[in-house]
Amino acid sequence: MKTLSTEVLIVGGGIVGASAALVLAKAGRRVTLVERDLCGARSSGINYGGVRRQGRPVVQLPLSQRAHQIWAGLEALIGTSGEYERSGHFKLARSAADLQALEAYAELSRPYGLGIELISGERLRQQCPWLGGAAVGGSLCPEDGQANPRLVSPAFARAAQAAGAEIIERCELMQVVHDGRDFVAEARLGEDVMQLRAEVMINCAGAWATRLASAFCEEVPLSSGYPSMVVTEPIAHFLPWSLGVEGGSIYCRQVARGNVVLGGGRGYELDDKRARASHDSILGLLPQAAALLPALRHVHIIRTWSGVEGYLPDHQPVIGPSATQAGLLHGFGFCGAGFQIGPAAGEALAELVLHGRSAIALDAFSIARFAPAAAVPAGSPEPLPSYLERKIS
Repeated sequence: MKTLSTEVLIVGGGIVGASAALVLAKAGRRVTLVERDLCGARSSGINYGGVRRQGRPVVQLPLSQRAHQIWAGLEALIGTSGEYERSGHFKLARSAADLQALEAYAELSRPYGLGIELISGERLRQQCPWLGGAAVGGSLCPEDGQANPRLVSPAFARAAQAAGAEIIERCELMQVVHDGRDFVAEARLGEDVMQLRAEVMINCAGAWATRLASAFCEEVPLSSGYPSMVVTEPIAHFLPWSLGVEGGSIYCRQVARGNVVLGGGRGYELDDKRARASHDSILGLLPQAAALLPALRHVHIIRTWSGVEGYLPDHQPVIGPSATQAGLLHGFGFCGAGFQIGPAAGEALAELVLHGRSAIALDAFSIARFAPAAAVPAGSPEPLPSYLERKIS
Protein backbone atom coordinates (compact mmCIF):
# COMPACT_ATOMS: atom_id res chain seq x y z
CA MET A 1 0.00 0.00 0.00
CA LYS A 2 1.38 3.39 -0.99
CA THR A 3 1.86 5.81 1.93
CA LEU A 4 1.82 9.58 1.58
CA SER A 5 2.99 11.71 4.51
CA THR A 6 2.20 15.39 4.86
CA GLU A 7 1.98 18.07 7.52
CA VAL A 8 -1.63 19.08 6.88
CA LEU A 9 -4.31 16.90 5.30
CA ILE A 10 -7.42 18.72 4.11
CA VAL A 11 -10.51 16.65 3.37
CA GLY A 12 -12.80 18.39 0.88
CA GLY A 13 -11.95 20.52 -2.15
CA GLY A 14 -14.68 23.14 -1.94
CA ILE A 15 -13.96 26.83 -1.54
CA VAL A 16 -13.22 26.56 2.21
CA GLY A 17 -10.79 23.65 1.96
CA ALA A 18 -9.08 25.00 -1.14
CA SER A 19 -8.72 28.45 0.45
CA ALA A 20 -7.08 26.90 3.51
CA ALA A 21 -4.76 24.90 1.25
CA LEU A 22 -3.79 28.04 -0.66
CA VAL A 23 -2.88 29.99 2.49
CA LEU A 24 -0.93 27.08 3.97
CA ALA A 25 0.95 26.36 0.76
CA LYS A 26 1.93 30.01 0.42
CA ALA A 27 3.24 29.84 4.00
CA GLY A 28 5.50 26.97 3.01
CA ARG A 29 3.60 24.13 4.69
CA ARG A 30 3.40 20.68 3.16
CA VAL A 31 -0.32 20.37 2.55
CA THR A 32 -2.32 17.69 0.79
CA LEU A 33 -5.97 18.14 -0.17
CA VAL A 34 -8.11 15.13 -1.05
CA GLU A 35 -11.46 15.48 -2.80
CA ARG A 36 -13.88 12.63 -3.43
CA ASP A 37 -14.96 14.09 -6.78
CA LEU A 38 -13.57 17.19 -8.52
CA CYS A 39 -12.60 20.30 -6.60
CA GLY A 40 -15.44 22.80 -6.52
CA ALA A 41 -17.93 20.34 -8.01
CA ARG A 42 -20.30 20.07 -5.04
CA SER A 43 -21.97 22.86 -3.03
CA SER A 44 -19.16 25.31 -3.77
CA GLY A 45 -19.80 24.92 -7.49
CA ILE A 46 -23.56 24.42 -7.72
CA ASN A 47 -24.66 27.37 -5.58
CA TYR A 48 -26.45 30.46 -6.82
CA GLY A 49 -23.33 32.64 -6.98
CA GLY A 50 -24.36 35.39 -4.59
CA VAL A 51 -21.45 37.20 -2.96
CA ARG A 52 -23.33 39.03 -0.23
CA ARG A 53 -22.77 40.24 3.30
CA GLN A 54 -26.24 41.71 3.70
CA GLY A 55 -28.65 39.48 5.58
CA ARG A 56 -26.04 37.40 7.37
CA PRO A 57 -26.30 36.87 11.12
CA VAL A 58 -24.36 39.69 12.78
CA VAL A 59 -21.96 37.22 14.41
CA GLN A 60 -20.76 36.26 10.91
CA LEU A 61 -20.10 39.82 9.75
CA PRO A 62 -16.47 40.14 10.94
CA LEU A 63 -15.59 37.02 8.94
CA SER A 64 -17.75 38.20 6.03
CA GLN A 65 -16.02 41.56 6.01
CA ARG A 66 -12.64 39.84 5.84
CA ALA A 67 -13.95 37.75 2.94
CA HIS A 68 -15.08 40.99 1.26
CA GLN A 69 -11.44 42.14 1.31
CA ILE A 70 -10.25 38.83 -0.15
CA TRP A 71 -12.82 38.97 -2.95
CA ALA A 72 -11.55 42.46 -3.86
CA GLY A 73 -8.22 40.91 -4.91
CA LEU A 74 -9.68 37.72 -6.35
CA GLU A 75 -8.08 37.77 -9.79
CA ALA A 76 -4.58 38.37 -8.43
CA LEU A 77 -5.13 35.63 -5.85
CA ILE A 78 -6.50 32.80 -8.01
CA GLY A 79 -5.75 33.87 -11.57
CA THR A 80 -9.31 34.57 -12.73
CA SER A 81 -12.03 37.11 -12.03
CA GLY A 82 -14.56 34.29 -11.98
CA GLU A 83 -17.09 36.81 -13.34
CA TYR A 84 -17.02 38.49 -9.95
CA GLU A 85 -18.54 41.95 -9.87
CA ARG A 86 -19.72 44.23 -7.12
CA SER A 87 -23.07 44.73 -8.75
CA GLY A 88 -24.87 45.45 -5.48
CA HIS A 89 -27.31 43.23 -3.59
CA PHE A 90 -30.88 44.44 -3.18
CA LYS A 91 -33.10 42.73 -0.62
CA LEU A 92 -36.79 43.25 -1.39
CA ALA A 93 -39.64 43.87 1.02
CA ARG A 94 -43.11 42.70 0.02
CA SER A 95 -44.89 44.18 3.03
CA ALA A 96 -44.56 46.91 5.63
CA ALA A 97 -43.42 44.27 8.13
CA ASP A 98 -40.68 43.15 5.73
CA LEU A 99 -39.52 46.73 5.31
CA GLN A 100 -39.43 47.20 9.07
CA ALA A 101 -37.25 44.06 9.38
CA LEU A 102 -34.85 45.42 6.76
CA GLU A 103 -34.65 48.74 8.61
CA ALA A 104 -33.85 46.90 11.84
CA TYR A 105 -31.10 44.89 10.16
CA ALA A 106 -29.59 48.00 8.60
CA GLU A 107 -29.33 49.54 12.04
CA LEU A 108 -27.99 46.36 13.66
CA SER A 109 -25.29 45.94 11.01
CA ARG A 110 -24.30 49.61 10.87
CA PRO A 111 -21.15 49.16 13.05
CA TYR A 112 -19.77 46.70 10.49
CA GLY A 113 -19.76 49.19 7.62
CA LEU A 114 -21.95 47.44 5.06
CA GLY A 115 -23.23 50.77 3.79
CA ILE A 116 -26.83 49.59 3.49
CA GLU A 117 -29.23 52.06 1.88
CA LEU A 118 -33.02 51.78 2.27
CA ILE A 119 -35.19 52.51 -0.77
CA SER A 120 -38.98 52.73 -0.79
CA GLY A 121 -41.95 54.75 -2.00
CA GLU A 122 -41.70 56.88 -5.10
CA ARG A 123 -37.93 56.58 -5.16
CA LEU A 124 -38.28 52.80 -5.51
CA ARG A 125 -40.47 53.23 -8.61
CA GLN A 126 -38.10 55.76 -10.14
CA GLN A 127 -34.92 53.81 -9.44
CA CYS A 128 -36.35 50.33 -10.11
CA PRO A 129 -38.83 50.59 -13.02
CA TRP A 130 -38.24 46.87 -13.71
CA LEU A 131 -39.89 45.89 -10.41
CA GLY A 132 -43.45 44.63 -10.29
CA GLY A 133 -46.02 45.76 -7.79
CA ALA A 134 -45.23 42.95 -5.36
CA ALA A 135 -42.33 44.94 -3.89
CA VAL A 136 -42.87 47.90 -1.55
CA GLY A 137 -39.24 48.65 -0.78
CA GLY A 138 -35.85 47.17 -0.13
CA SER A 139 -32.34 47.57 1.19
CA LEU A 140 -29.35 47.97 -1.09
CA CYS A 141 -25.83 46.90 -0.13
CA PRO A 142 -24.01 48.51 -3.04
CA GLU A 143 -20.66 46.69 -2.72
CA ASP A 144 -22.11 43.19 -2.45
CA GLY A 145 -22.27 41.28 -5.69
CA GLN A 146 -22.12 38.04 -7.61
CA ALA A 147 -19.73 35.60 -9.27
CA ASN A 148 -19.72 32.33 -11.18
CA PRO A 149 -19.14 29.53 -8.66
CA ARG A 150 -18.29 27.05 -11.42
CA LEU A 151 -15.27 29.19 -12.24
CA VAL A 152 -14.27 30.53 -8.83
CA SER A 153 -14.32 27.40 -6.66
CA PRO A 154 -12.10 25.17 -8.87
CA ALA A 155 -9.74 28.10 -9.39
CA PHE A 156 -8.97 28.24 -5.65
CA ALA A 157 -7.81 24.61 -5.84
CA ARG A 158 -5.70 25.29 -8.94
CA ALA A 159 -4.10 28.28 -7.21
CA ALA A 160 -3.31 26.15 -4.16
CA GLN A 161 -1.71 23.55 -6.40
CA ALA A 162 0.35 26.21 -8.15
CA ALA A 163 1.51 27.41 -4.72
CA GLY A 164 2.77 23.92 -3.85
CA ALA A 165 -0.20 22.06 -2.37
CA GLU A 166 -0.77 18.50 -3.49
CA ILE A 167 -4.32 18.15 -4.81
CA ILE A 168 -5.69 14.62 -5.19
CA GLU A 169 -9.10 14.41 -6.84
CA ARG A 170 -11.42 11.41 -7.10
CA CYS A 171 -9.89 10.19 -3.85
CA GLU A 172 -12.40 8.90 -1.32
CA LEU A 173 -11.50 8.74 2.36
CA MET A 174 -12.66 5.40 3.76
CA GLN A 175 -11.49 5.51 7.37
CA VAL A 176 -9.30 7.59 9.64
CA VAL A 177 -7.83 7.19 13.12
CA HIS A 178 -5.25 8.95 15.25
CA ASP A 179 -2.40 6.71 16.35
CA GLY A 180 -1.16 8.99 19.12
CA ARG A 181 1.23 10.78 16.82
CA ASP A 182 -0.44 11.29 13.44
CA PHE A 183 -3.76 11.02 11.69
CA VAL A 184 -3.74 7.83 9.64
CA ALA A 185 -6.30 7.58 6.85
CA GLU A 186 -7.04 5.02 4.19
CA ALA A 187 -8.32 6.36 0.90
CA ARG A 188 -9.39 4.83 -2.39
CA LEU A 189 -7.88 6.32 -5.54
CA GLY A 190 -9.27 4.50 -8.55
CA GLU A 191 -8.61 0.81 -8.01
CA ASP A 192 -5.84 1.47 -5.48
CA VAL A 193 -5.92 2.00 -1.74
CA MET A 194 -3.42 4.42 -0.25
CA GLN A 195 -2.49 5.43 3.27
CA LEU A 196 -2.30 9.10 4.21
CA ARG A 197 -0.43 10.26 7.31
CA ALA A 198 -0.72 13.82 8.59
CA GLU A 199 0.10 15.80 11.67
CA VAL A 200 -2.96 18.05 11.30
CA MET A 201 -6.27 17.32 9.60
CA ILE A 202 -8.87 19.85 8.42
CA ASN A 203 -12.40 18.56 7.84
CA CYS A 204 -14.00 20.57 5.03
CA ALA A 205 -16.13 17.73 3.68
CA GLY A 206 -19.32 19.76 3.38
CA ALA A 207 -22.57 17.85 3.73
CA TRP A 208 -20.54 14.69 4.42
CA ALA A 209 -18.37 16.21 7.17
CA THR A 210 -20.17 14.44 10.01
CA ARG A 211 -18.71 11.12 8.90
CA LEU A 212 -15.23 12.35 9.69
CA ALA A 213 -16.31 14.20 12.84
CA SER A 214 -18.08 11.13 14.21
CA ALA A 215 -14.85 9.12 13.84
CA PHE A 216 -13.60 11.31 16.69
CA CYS A 217 -16.79 11.10 18.79
CA GLU A 218 -18.21 14.42 17.61
CA GLU A 219 -21.82 13.92 16.64
CA VAL A 220 -23.24 16.97 14.89
CA PRO A 221 -26.89 17.41 13.79
CA LEU A 222 -25.95 18.22 10.19
CA SER A 223 -28.72 17.70 7.65
CA SER A 224 -28.68 17.88 3.87
CA GLY A 225 -30.54 20.45 1.80
CA TYR A 226 -31.10 20.52 -1.94
CA PRO A 227 -31.53 24.01 -3.44
CA SER A 228 -33.64 24.30 -6.61
CA MET A 229 -32.23 26.63 -9.23
CA VAL A 230 -33.02 27.55 -12.83
CA VAL A 231 -31.48 29.69 -15.53
CA THR A 232 -33.32 31.44 -18.34
CA GLU A 233 -32.45 32.05 -21.95
CA PRO A 234 -30.48 35.28 -22.52
CA ILE A 235 -32.65 38.40 -22.58
CA ALA A 236 -31.96 42.13 -22.78
CA HIS A 237 -30.11 43.29 -19.70
CA PHE A 238 -32.50 44.93 -17.22
CA LEU A 239 -31.45 43.83 -13.72
CA PRO A 240 -28.59 45.85 -12.22
CA TRP A 241 -28.38 44.10 -8.84
CA SER A 242 -28.39 40.63 -7.37
CA LEU A 243 -31.77 40.25 -5.66
CA GLY A 244 -33.00 38.58 -2.51
CA VAL A 245 -36.31 38.76 -0.65
CA GLU A 246 -36.82 39.36 3.04
CA GLY A 247 -37.93 36.08 4.54
CA GLY A 248 -36.35 34.08 1.72
CA SER A 249 -38.28 32.12 -0.94
CA ILE A 250 -36.60 33.56 -4.06
CA TYR A 251 -33.32 35.08 -5.23
CA CYS A 252 -32.05 36.02 -8.69
CA ARG A 253 -29.30 37.71 -10.65
CA GLN A 254 -28.65 38.49 -14.31
CA VAL A 255 -25.27 37.65 -15.79
CA ALA A 256 -23.41 39.60 -18.47
CA ARG A 257 -24.68 37.28 -21.25
CA GLY A 258 -28.27 38.16 -20.30
CA ASN A 259 -29.30 34.89 -18.64
CA VAL A 260 -31.17 35.23 -15.36
CA VAL A 261 -30.26 32.79 -12.60
CA LEU A 262 -33.09 32.14 -10.11
CA GLY A 263 -33.28 30.04 -7.00
CA GLY A 264 -35.82 29.13 -4.36
CA GLY A 265 -37.43 26.11 -2.79
CA ARG A 266 -35.96 22.66 -2.36
CA GLY A 267 -35.11 19.83 -4.70
CA TYR A 268 -34.75 16.19 -3.79
CA GLU A 269 -31.98 13.66 -3.31
CA LEU A 270 -31.09 11.27 -6.11
CA ASP A 271 -28.40 9.45 -4.16
CA ASP A 272 -25.65 10.19 -1.65
CA LYS A 273 -23.90 12.60 -4.04
CA ARG A 274 -26.59 14.06 -6.28
CA ALA A 275 -29.84 15.99 -6.17
CA ARG A 276 -32.33 17.37 -8.65
CA ALA A 277 -34.55 20.45 -8.71
CA SER A 278 -38.18 19.48 -8.07
CA HIS A 279 -41.12 20.34 -10.32
CA ASP A 280 -43.05 21.71 -7.34
CA SER A 281 -40.27 24.07 -6.32
CA ILE A 282 -39.86 25.36 -9.88
CA LEU A 283 -43.60 25.83 -10.35
CA GLY A 284 -43.69 27.71 -7.04
CA LEU A 285 -40.73 29.85 -7.99
CA LEU A 286 -41.81 31.08 -11.42
CA PRO A 287 -45.02 32.96 -10.41
CA GLN A 288 -43.08 34.77 -7.69
CA ALA A 289 -40.38 35.69 -10.19
CA ALA A 290 -42.93 37.06 -12.67
CA ALA A 291 -44.67 39.07 -9.94
CA LEU A 292 -41.42 40.69 -8.86
CA LEU A 293 -39.87 41.00 -12.32
CA PRO A 294 -42.43 41.34 -15.12
CA ALA A 295 -39.67 41.06 -17.75
CA LEU A 296 -39.55 37.32 -16.95
CA ARG A 297 -43.20 36.55 -17.75
CA HIS A 298 -42.59 35.07 -21.19
CA VAL A 299 -38.99 33.92 -20.85
CA HIS A 300 -37.92 30.32 -21.43
CA ILE A 301 -36.15 28.26 -18.77
CA ILE A 302 -33.21 26.45 -20.37
CA ARG A 303 -31.74 24.51 -17.44
CA THR A 304 -32.48 23.48 -13.87
CA TRP A 305 -30.15 22.00 -11.27
CA SER A 306 -29.62 21.22 -7.62
CA GLY A 307 -26.89 19.91 -5.33
CA VAL A 308 -26.24 18.84 -1.76
CA GLU A 309 -25.59 21.42 0.96
CA GLY A 310 -25.02 20.97 4.70
CA TYR A 311 -27.34 22.67 7.21
CA LEU A 312 -27.13 23.02 10.99
CA PRO A 313 -30.09 23.78 13.31
CA ASP A 314 -28.80 27.19 14.43
CA HIS A 315 -27.87 28.22 10.86
CA GLN A 316 -24.27 28.84 11.87
CA PRO A 317 -21.29 26.95 10.46
CA VAL A 318 -18.74 24.94 12.38
CA ILE A 319 -15.31 26.58 12.08
CA GLY A 320 -12.46 25.80 14.44
CA PRO A 321 -10.75 23.10 16.51
CA SER A 322 -12.24 19.75 17.40
CA ALA A 323 -13.46 19.45 20.97
CA THR A 324 -12.17 15.89 21.27
CA GLN A 325 -9.03 15.46 19.16
CA ALA A 326 -5.94 17.65 19.12
CA GLY A 327 -4.83 18.65 15.65
CA LEU A 328 -8.26 18.20 14.08
CA LEU A 329 -9.99 21.29 12.70
CA HIS A 330 -13.45 21.63 11.18
CA GLY A 331 -14.92 23.94 8.55
CA PHE A 332 -18.39 22.86 7.38
CA GLY A 333 -22.14 23.45 7.69
CA PHE A 334 -22.42 26.81 5.95
CA CYS A 335 -26.17 26.39 5.43
CA GLY A 336 -26.22 27.41 1.79
CA ALA A 337 -24.34 30.66 2.43
CA GLY A 338 -20.69 29.61 2.30
CA PHE A 339 -19.64 30.97 -1.09
CA GLN A 340 -18.97 34.56 -0.03
CA ILE A 341 -17.56 33.74 3.40
CA GLY A 342 -15.60 30.69 2.27
CA PRO A 343 -12.24 32.35 1.51
CA ALA A 344 -12.14 33.95 4.96
CA ALA A 345 -13.19 30.71 6.68
CA GLY A 346 -10.39 28.87 4.89
CA GLU A 347 -7.92 31.59 5.84
CA ALA A 348 -9.01 31.40 9.49
CA LEU A 349 -8.48 27.63 9.56
CA ALA A 350 -5.03 28.09 8.04
CA GLU A 351 -4.22 30.71 10.67
CA LEU A 352 -5.11 28.21 13.40
CA VAL A 353 -2.58 25.80 11.90
CA LEU A 354 0.11 28.43 11.42
CA HIS A 355 -0.30 30.44 14.62
CA GLY A 356 -2.65 28.53 16.91
CA ARG A 357 -5.18 31.35 16.67
CA SER A 358 -7.12 33.22 14.00
CA ALA A 359 -7.28 36.96 13.47
CA ILE A 360 -11.08 36.81 13.77
CA ALA A 361 -12.76 35.22 16.78
CA LEU A 362 -14.41 31.89 15.95
CA ASP A 363 -15.98 31.05 19.33
CA ALA A 364 -19.53 31.31 17.99
CA PHE A 365 -18.77 28.60 15.44
CA SER A 366 -17.27 26.02 17.80
CA ILE A 367 -18.32 22.41 17.30
CA ALA A 368 -18.47 22.13 21.10
CA ARG A 369 -21.85 23.89 21.07
CA PHE A 370 -23.44 20.62 19.95
CA ALA A 371 -21.96 18.44 22.69
CA PRO A 372 -22.65 18.42 26.44
CA ALA A 373 -19.54 19.01 28.50
CA ALA A 374 -19.65 15.42 29.75
CA ALA A 375 -19.24 14.18 26.19
CA VAL A 376 -15.74 15.66 25.91
CA PRO A 377 -13.14 13.27 27.32
CA ALA A 378 -11.35 14.64 30.38
CA GLY A 379 -8.04 16.23 29.51
CA SER A 380 -8.67 16.23 25.75
CA PRO A 381 -7.83 17.85 23.49
CA GLU A 382 -4.46 19.38 24.22
CA PRO A 383 -4.58 23.13 23.55
CA LEU A 384 -4.10 23.71 19.84
CA PRO A 385 -1.21 26.19 19.95
CA SER A 386 1.14 23.99 21.99
CA TYR A 387 0.20 20.95 19.91
CA LEU A 388 1.08 22.70 16.69
CA GLU A 389 4.23 24.24 18.10
CA ARG A 390 5.46 20.78 19.00
CA LYS A 391 4.35 19.12 15.77
CA ILE A 392 5.06 21.37 12.80
CA SER A 393 6.76 24.62 13.76
